[in-house]
Amino acid sequence: MASHGIKDQVAIVGMGCTPFREHWGKSTDDMLVDAAQETFASAGVEKAAVDAYWLGTAMSGMSGIALARPLKLHDKPVTHVENFCATGSEALRGAAYAVASGAYDVAMAIGVEKVKDGGYQGLSGAGKAPTDGTGRSLTAAAMFSLVAPAYAKKYGVDETELKDVLARIAWKNHFNGARNPRAQFRREVAQDVICNMPRVAGPLGVYDCAGVADGAAAAIVVRAEDAHRYTDRPIYVKALSLVAGTGSGVIDPEYDFTYFPEVERCAADAYRQAGVTDPRRQLAMAEVHDCFTPTELVLMEDLGFAERGTAWKEELAGSFDLDGDLPVNPDGGLKSFGHPVGASGLRMMFECWLQLRGEAPDERRVASAADRGLALTHNLGGYPGEMVSFVGVVGSQPG
Repeated sequence: MASHGIKDQVAIVGMGCTPFREHWGKSTDDMLVDAAQETFASAGVEKAAVDAYWLGTAMSGMSGIALARPLKLHDKPVTHVENFCATGSEALRGAAYAVASGAYDVAMAIGVEKVKDGGYQGLSGAGKAPTDGTGRSLTAAAMFSLVAPAYAKKYGVDETELKDVLARIAWKNHFNGARNPRAQFRREVAQDVICNMPRVAGPLGVYDCAGVADGAAAAIVVRAEDAHRYTDRPIYVKALSLVAGTGSGVIDPEYDFTYFPEVERCAADAYRQAGVTDPRRQLAMAEVHDCFTPTELVLMEDLGFAERGTAWKEELAGSFDLDGDLPVNPDGGLKSFGHPVGASGLRMMFECWLQLRGEAPDERRVASAADRGLALTHNLGGYPGEMVSFVGVVGSQPG
């Protein structure tokens, strides 16, 4: 890949995140204002000090006016971005690269989605597919449900074991989310309850699927050498990688369904940018795109956290639990937060911000955050065979 990366050139100096909820009483504008104000206060800046803005939203607004209007921004560049479920991360990537280029001193990335009262059910199509006449016709749950039996067949996991593995993933993320006041679902769920829920698609039950929610999150980025003007504890951008697949998997009869090529390539690029050679032992934590439980299972291997064919054993062994070797989704993930598309990537980064700065509550604090000092966020958007992927790595120290 051609990216040279921007390791340690840019730092995040302020972040904010609204609770993710069914915000019947708040508009998109309200949530943008809430997230922005928390972020301005976090960085100790006024909005006039921010030179440029990147707004990520997939279905709650068009153009930069969707942010300029509620924040009352006068004569500021506001760029609207959309890239499926990587939209919020794409906003951060735009803001970070703009500052690294020298074009701006201070930039904000902000993501939002307001869907609960918009008729969005979460199981329908994720926007328009390439119009070459070969688009898929299944829902997201149906497409991702194909991952589970393919993985089980390839690696010799029987049906009962597979059910336990998927339930363990859902249990873990709800356990973490129960300890997060910003999460939408804050209740632990027993594994037998998860296993006995009605099926949604294929082997996937209700608790195998992420929910729908409203929310917003934001970050302010500056040049790394300026970071300590704003905070004593900035977090440094080590890597921001994005890969858009060709979409050819949906017409490929040999498509594997046991790994996502876009994620594998994106992770390799991000690790190269960041200088990470052993993600399992160098990263303190990871926030990954657990839209469905089999997605998280496969991602553990695509991101290099487990050898191929072994992630199911690692999940059962608790390797990715809050007190495990590499905590995954310590904030509760999409399973506990729901998935307001434009906000999720920045919500994930907000958890890295808290953990690397030692600000996460004791009951879900990652023990190795201070020693390892690196955190990863990951999004995927689209479907198996037709996907975009983002991987970001941030750290508490330069170098």
